[in-house]
Amino acid sequence: MTTDARSTHVAHGQQTGATTRAVVFDSLGGPEVLKVKEVPLPAPGPGEIQVKVEAIGLNRAEALFRSGGYYYQAALPGSRIGYEAAGVVEAVGEGVTAHAPGDLVLASAGFEFGVYGVHAEHVVGPAEYWVARPPGVDATAGAAAWLTYSTAYGALHETAHIAPGDHVLITGASSGVGTAAIQTVRRAGAIPLVTTRGADKRERLLALGAAEVIVTGTEDLVKEVRRITGGKGADVAFDAIGGEGFATVGDALRPGGTSVLYGWLDAGPVHLSFNWPLTVHAYNNGVPMADPALRDRAAAYLASGIASGTLAPVIAETFDGLDRIGDAHRLMETNRHTGKIVVRLA
Repeated sequence: MTTDARSTHVAHGQQTGATTRAVVFDSLGGPEVLKVKEVPLPAPGPGEIQVKVEAIGLNRAEALFRSGGYYYQAALPGSRIGYEAAGVVEAVGEGVTAHAPGDLVLASAGFEFGVYGVHAEHVVGPAEYWVARPPGVDATAGAAAWLTYSTAYGALHETAHIAPGDHVLITGASSGVGTAAIQTVRRAGAIPLVTTRGADKRERLLALGAAEVIVTGTEDLVKEVRRITGGKGADVAFDAIGGEGFATVGDALRPGGTSVLYGWLDAGPVHLSFNWPLTVHAYNNGVPMADPALRDRAAAYLASGIASGTLAPVIAETFDGLDRIGDAHRLMETNRHTGKIVVRLA
């Protein structure tokens, strides 16, 4: 989005002279480009709400965005950033009926985060991009919940239609979405087979519910999946990596299996398996979650799962204060963590 578009958003709400601290960046690069600055905080315009942010969750998309590797580019200088946050509604604009001051909410992503980025102490944006926080969920867990579980739910249930007894191959399983996918598969009565590059995460992933852990740095993915499934192959794959290795993921499926690609940690061309017939979905969570009916189903799935205890956000580490955002991004880039990285603001 252009600088003019950013100005148009600011103009939607009345300028009050108020400001808030927010994470912005003026050039592309590593965590060092992220700065915390005072930015204008307009009053919410029609259809908008103002939220006091209590905690923010980090996603790989933000690292790609600030470094120029995302599927759309930041408008520089002064780009905002951040898809995921938990907070409390402070004010609502004209026509807003879904939220009221005092409501506990989660950012539902789907927005252009160079404009509406929620990594800030207070934010103003369209009410449609916020959902109710499930009862009993604190801000830290809330900031780790929506994007991880809505992605797993949308990809595995709404897209791949997993069923009880399915063997589901999850790559990059130590990520926030990966750990959410393990729980989502378990909740469906299916069997999560997960991958990790190093053996150091094997025990942790087994403790989180993985039925089998395949260490791709030392083990042959296809051979291991065939061994585990009695020669059949997995029914569904949920892949965060793409690139040349996506063909190998497809090779590990049964004939007629389904592969859902939801990320591109390997930025190279995506290679397809010749293990046909094979169904491939390129999944973008923002598209289905823009459908209010599907978003409501995802929210109900999350709330019921947390209430039953079958879903529980896995938090790798927490940082206190917006000024720790660079440290949080540096940890994310090490890939040493398992689960979600959260920065607490309140």
